[in-house]
Amino acid sequence: MIKFGTDGWRGVMAADFTFANVALVAGAVADFVVAHNLAGRGVVIGYDNRFLSERFADTAAEVLGGRGIRVYLARRAVPTPVVAFAVRQYRAGGAVMLTASHNPPEYNGIKFIPEYAGPALPEITDEIEEYILRRQRGGVAQAGAGNGPSRQLIDPAGAYSEHLLGLVDTDSIRKAGLHVVVDPLHGAGIGYLDGLLGGLGVKVNTLHNHRDPLFGGSFPDPSAAKLGPLRDIVLREGAHLGLGLDGDADRLGVIDADGTFISPNQFLTLVYYHLVTHRRWQGPVARTVATTHLVDRIARDRGQEVIETPVGFKFIGQALLEQDCVVGGEESGGLSMRGHVPEKDGILAGMLAAEMVAAHGKPLKALLDEVGDTYGHLHSERLDVRTTADRKPLVLEKLRMLAPDQLAGQPVAGRFTVDGTKLVLEDGAWVLVRASGTEPVFRIYTEAYSREQVGRIQAAVRQLAGL
Repeated sequence: MIKFGTDGWRGVMAADFTFANVALVAGAVADFVVAHNLAGRGVVIGYDNRFLSERFADTAAEVLGGRGIRVYLARRAVPTPVVAFAVRQYRAGGAVMLTASHNPPEYNGIKFIPEYAGPALPEITDEIEEYILRRQRGGVAQAGAGNGPSRQLIDPAGAYSEHLLGLVDTDSIRKAGLHVVVDPLHGAGIGYLDGLLGGLGVKVNTLHNHRDPLFGGSFPDPSAAKLGPLRDIVLREGAHLGLGLDGDADRLGVIDADGTFISPNQFLTLVYYHLVTHRRWQGPVARTVATTHLVDRIARDRGQEVIETPVGFKFIGQALLEQDCVVGGEESGGLSMRGHVPEKDGILAGMLAAEMVAAHGKPLKALLDEVGDTYGHLHSERLDVRTTADRKPLVLEKLRMLAPDQLAGQPVAGRFTVDGTKLVLEDGAWVLVRASGTEPVFRIYTEAYSREQVGRIQAAVRQLAGL
């Protein structure tokens, strides 16, 4: 069964992700845009550097063209945020992006980006899944390929880059004399972040900047574990920053000058702090229920609102669109800001990292210490706990009833069920337990004042939930 998860449909190539299934999904997307009177605006199609991605994109283009829908097909591999930008650039009715993001090389996938240029909300993907089921049951006529208007080959890189330069403080970056190492991890972000920074006079080293569908025998995830080579070069070269992108360049990993990995929670905090102090922006910040509360403290200090959403950047995107947020982000690394498309963008994040170092004249770790000295030093951690398929419903029932007066020696001040079960303690520490939608796995997100307190909270909630 083809299901759209948190960020699209993904499958193993030749097993689930086949040309026939890509055509099936593309047909369902065509059904959606026709049903919503968007077909006349056309559909953008982009693809990443994975094996056969350009061929899969061509298959999608044939199916959409066969329904009489104009296709704006990328000339070359392109990042997801650039495809989202192209939806706005061409005033298209949506986009199909062929990517499996940071998954292992045997995977590929499809994201649908609606006309508002951000991730598709559940009601949209639910409707597309329904069209898929109808097609599988033979309830929808199959249009022939190649009967539609001629496709238009596009390269939105130039317009996107110009737009991005208008969002960052280019003067500060030009004057700072920065040295940055960029690692696109063989992905679709090759040439973007390094090109933008180099054009501003930044000394740039790059690695893994050629297409490799096997991603060097690993997978393109800009986590601390995967950015070891980037860290080594930052230290060897004495660079100010190391910036790593995932496979479709919608997420960023950051290595500071001393080799420290700056976590997504820390980075979102720094960006919000920078925008409201250095740029003096005002407005709410959006974060998912699993993301650091340090941004809440900054917002409260400045009289601004915090918008807490379920997990998934689609909900952050809606907050950016509808509530004029300064910035929105999630603990898994997605981030976007006011004035940009409501899609997570690792290239934008990388430019903001350079801007912050340039504008404040100090490493990100030192800036983080400055924030911590004012608002508190917090430790965040995610723990994945595997159970069995038989036990998963029992754990879910325990979580539904979970409402202790105390946890790990602290009174419980609040219980929230926006997405999973979240307990906020009297001292400001918190824990969230969420179930995976596809596996017998529970994710425990914890934030507290020390690693020891994090461990105590994890142990206490596992005992109460039967994990």
